[in-house]
Amino acid sequence: MAEHHKYQVDLIWKADRKGEVSSPELTDTIETATPPDFPKGMPKIWSPEHFLVAAVESCLMTTFLAIAENSKLDFISFRSKAIGKLDKVDGKWQMTEILLNPILEIADRVNADRAKHILEKSEKACLISNSIKSKIILQPEIIINAIEKA
Repeated sequence: MAEHHKYQVDLIWKADRKGEVSSPELTDTIETATPPDFPKGMPKIWSPEHFLVAAVESCLMTTFLAIAENSKLDFISFRSKAIGKLDKVDGKWQMTEILLNPILEIADRVNADRAKHILEKSEKACLISNSIKSKIILQPEIIINAIEKA
């Protein structure tokens, strides 16, 4: 794998506090706007704050998938909820922490500690988490769903 990678994102302002984000590498265009918490913000549209939290959360997932595969960890499902906390610090808005709540479903209780360890390792290896100054809090949940064999 190369030592350097680049990811191009383009943005076009459309109107008011709204624009569109796209990339020549991708097919989808996503609307983005100031969140409704701020003056002239717009509800129901992805904001930079949502994108930041989504970047951390999706990085956790993709890192977990790679580490789980390399570790030969079998799992049934992975889902997650993330909450970013925005605070004013020294007069400036900052995403001070991001709470990650991954829920990993596995079939065998014997692998519960190993699965939790792999989730923790994934969070520590996540390149997005390692690139920001927000505090990342990982609160994983492991669900055992042993499928009975008939």
